[in-house]
Amino acid sequence: MLMVNLQSNPTAKTPLPISHLDNLTLESTLKDLFLYNFQVEIASLGIEVAHEFEQNPTLPGVILMDRGKFYGIISRRRFWEYISRPYSIELFYKRPLKRLYQFTKTAALVFSSDTSILEASKQSLQRPFSSLYDPIIVETSPNQHRLLDVHQLLTAQSKIHELTAKLLDEKTHAHQVQTEKMASLGRTMAGVAHEIRNPVTSLRGNVDFLREYYENLIELLEAYQIEFPEKTANIQDIEESIELDFVLEDAPLLLESMKVSAERMTQIVTSLRNFSRVDDKKRHSIDIHDCLESTLLILSNRIKHGIEVQKNYQELPPVNCYAGLMSQVIMNLLANAIDAVQERKETQDKNYQPRLEITTQYLEDYASDGGIKIAIVDNGLGIQPELQTKIFEDFFTTKPIGKGTGLGLSISHQIITKKHNGELQLRSRVNEGTTFTIVIPVT
Repeated sequence: MLMVNLQSNPTAKTPLPISHLDNLTLESTLKDLFLYNFQVEIASLGIEVAHEFEQNPTLPGVILMDRGKFYGIISRRRFWEYISRPYSIELFYKRPLKRLYQFTKTAALVFSSDTSILEASKQSLQRPFSSLYDPIIVETSPNQHRLLDVHQLLTAQSKIHELTAKLLDEKTHAHQVQTEKMASLGRTMAGVAHEIRNPVTSLRGNVDFLREYYENLIELLEAYQIEFPEKTANIQDIEESIELDFVLEDAPLLLESMKVSAERMTQIVTSLRNFSRVDDKKRHSIDIHDCLESTLLILSNRIKHGIEVQKNYQELPPVNCYAGLMSQVIMNLLANAIDAVQERKETQDKNYQPRLEITTQYLEDYASDGGIKIAIVDNGLGIQPELQTKIFEDFFTTKPIGKGTGLGLSISHQIITKKHNGELQLRSRVNEGTTFTIVIPVT
């Protein structure tokens, strides 16, 4: 019994078009390729298969069946090779194919239809040279087999390699753009911080002088009140008009508030200057806690809206790292944590308390000189298990359009693993929260 099915074109006399390969992706499998269904029982005659091969030049081979079960394969090349030998027509044309198969028998390469094109190509190229161009068997379902032309498989592999190269170029370009944007932002922030620092430093320094002048004037005023206890009517009117008692009580508080504000501005400017070093070319010895505090200060406007921050800091040695890049990583992780708890706050009941927890720890046995561990924990919505394996991929994001490029965690992962020879780990449970852990060597 002969069964021939060439999918959409059963009478094809010309090579198959490869336009259908243009829609392949990196995850494409064998079921996305053109498969042939040419099956015969081993009792069929060789002349019948020869007739089909002549009528359909694109057929790569024939699948042999034994009472409906897969038996083996004869490739087109081997079929004609043996048929063209002397006396082969008399031996095989009018005899069962089983006899020819006994001469041409080779180990068939069988794949599931869900096998990726790249994996199938890899194993196909590992076959002995004598079998390298034999077609491949694709099992589409239990005991259902189809033929795949190895030329089509290798062409598909080439297409996927082209697609991979294109995507790598796009990712590299995106990273370059992102790096340049961050470097430009860093230079801008450094310039702004420098311009702000001068007047802030002046303000902070002058507040101390102003307090001293105020205390001197109060001392003088008290001396006048002692020397001239009798106040004229004009002086009494002025004291009441300016509310002297209130001024004397409130002025010290006002000066203290100005001093605290100036110190706060100085801290913010210092944090901006530290964070702006995203294009550092050299490593610096830094205090990780200063890096964390600087980043928290920059994000304070987002944190202060009902988010509790717990800090569990252990004593850490200075760390030799790229300070600006490390600040960028911590900024990305904290910003994601804030987004996570705010998103849950918008969807949960009023009793939900957003919380961030930052823990640092010295790892004595990590690397040659020890390492440090930074864990940033949130009690947000968590990440679905099927998404956790993709979280560090380029352009992958769970945020709505316009709220993220999908590069933050990818770049953070590369900064930690490539630049600092460390690890960036993720642990998350839905409706419980997420933990990002940074581990890097001290030197």
